[in-house]
Amino acid sequence: MAMASSSRAAIAISMAVQNSSLSKLQSFNGIFAIYKKQGPTSADVLNTLKKALLKEAGVANPNPRKRNKQPLKIGHGGTLDSNASGVLVVGIGEGTKMLTTMLAGSKKYRAIGELGKATDSLDVTGNVIEEKSYDHITKEAFEEKLKQFTGEIMQVPPLYSALKKDGKRMSVLLKQGQEVEAKPARPVTVYSLSLQDFSPPYFTIDVECGGGFYVRSLVDDLAKALCSCAHIKELTRTKQGQFTLEEHALKEDRWTLTDITQALQPCPKPSGQHKNVKKAKSKHMPTPSESKGEIILIC
Repeated sequence: MAMASSSRAAIAISMAVQNSSLSKLQSFNGIFAIYKKQGPTSADVLNTLKKALLKEAGVANPNPRKRNKQPLKIGHGGTLDSNASGVLVVGIGEGTKMLTTMLAGSKKYRAIGELGKATDSLDVTGNVIEEKSYDHITKEAFEEKLKQFTGEIMQVPPLYSALKKDGKRMSVLLKQGQEVEAKPARPVTVYSLSLQDFSPPYFTIDVECGGGFYVRSLVDDLAKALCSCAHIKELTRTKQGQFTLEEHALKEDRWTLTDITQALQPCPKPSGQHKNVKKAKSKHMPTPSESKGEIILIC
């Protein structure tokens, strides 16, 4: 009898701990940064994170890909290619609504490129489609050419990208054997661009840029301007918004409730003015001139 009572008490305590952990997880509202390793897609990394958190919170057999009736809302801002690594910013709870606003700042990347070979994907994962000499390229010529790609420039996005055509990602359509036309060139911003190492055929550059910028396209365009070709071998995002790789990105062994509690940048509480804006939104949609430069967070 005593053993049965003890067993029931242990089960009750265990359930209370699990409920407490799940409640704590569901109370998270904000954004934080994790480290994405090379290999998996950004979506795969997010699902791994979600599964780890739900498991720690006591959710039995969590399926992070099943969206219906999920006890946790989570998302990421700024997709990294599967071959890329570095900072991936995550929004949790109401923080998923903050991602666009909080990531409005610049991004920084370190890229290692290889001269003399071009691939269809513009990185090492693709098939080599062209080979050219690079012996004529000097460090001085390389650095001088970088100046042409700094500031406000026009850039054609790569075919293999997350951009969509008819609702489907262009990269998926290409892998299915369908023909895809390149998107038109669009304006992008490069705040700084510097050469860190030049050891032909390899080179390393640091880039700070605005949104919508593709480092793969930069490397391709840069090599063409030098009368050669190139592709990216390694790409690391070292900064996204206010989050840096060294200070903020949690590695997988720190994807825990405790570590995320400490790293979480909480979602600002809406002011009375913001609440009024939310109520009035359905009655009056702002014109472009009214909304220009205005940031409204409703969490």
